[in-house]
Amino acid sequence: FSDWDDIPPSSALEVISEEEAVQIIAEPLLPIQSSTLRDYVDHSETLAKLVHLGVDLSQVEKRQKAGQLLLTLDFEKDVKKILLFLKDVGVEDNQLGPFLTKNPYILGEDLEALETRVAYLKSKKFGKSEIAQMVSRAPYLLLFSVERLDNRLGFFKNELGLSVKKTKDLVIRLPRLLTGKIEPVKENLQVCQIELGFQRNEIQQIVCKTPKILTASKKRLKQTFDYLHNIMGIPHHMLTRFPQVFNSKLLRIRERHMFLAFLGRAQYDPAQPSYISLDQLVSLPDEVFCTEIAKASMQDFENFLKTL
Repeated sequence: FSDWDDIPPSSALEVISEEEAVQIIAEPLLPIQSSTLRDYVDHSETLAKLVHLGVDLSQVEKRQKAGQLLLTLDFEKDVKKILLFLKDVGVEDNQLGPFLTKNPYILGEDLEALETRVAYLKSKKFGKSEIAQMVSRAPYLLLFSVERLDNRLGFFKNELGLSVKKTKDLVIRLPRLLTGKIEPVKENLQVCQIELGFQRNEIQQIVCKTPKILTASKKRLKQTFDYLHNIMGIPHHMLTRFPQVFNSKLLRIRERHMFLAFLGRAQYDPAQPSYISLDQLVSLPDEVFCTEIAKASMQDFENFLKTL
């Protein structure tokens, strides 16, 4: 779901289907007489100034109706106030160009509506630097209505049974949870509970430690779990303690586990003296993994991999 949050809302409450997402990219973007926004830069003060700020027009024109929007805006009257607003929210000067490249639509938004959304986040006790971080990492965040943001925060709080503080921490760490589609998230929660067999309190812990699990590919989640649990014999409570293992490539887990098994060192039970934690298994660089965990040389590991 790498792009699942890159579709702006056409209305704050609307859910966009995959078909619509495809159409958004496929529609012709500019008046037929010109194929690119670049052709307008000499005639448009607004475009010239946006380019100067670092906006990438070749990316903007791939977004539905974004080209037409920019051509209708007056820099002094429409754009300046939004730039000042974004700086006030905490978007750094050198990030304004990249931000507007991803979300040109904010330039057409009503300033009061934008200010209301920021005021809502402040009322929920998000700090200034937290809001800045969220807006920078999820550029569409401020296009969504207060109702939508409120519903979304409520969804995570209730669905996961989290405290207000933990709900906040979750969306600060992965703000696109507020902007992306909710269906994939619901499906992943069901997969964790029904197919992988985690208890509700375990899912809470997993999600708080590794929010990306909510947006991971279901297929990858299942394959990784299957290998860790059914082949390596890792119990649920251990996976709950080290859920970052689900962010690792399965190939890396498999190669390292097989190497340790070959050496007779694949011991994942903390009660045993030669215990290896899942964190050590996946997060260390190859050299450190070989010398400190496998007690072998890089050459041994490379030779072993050739036999697979």
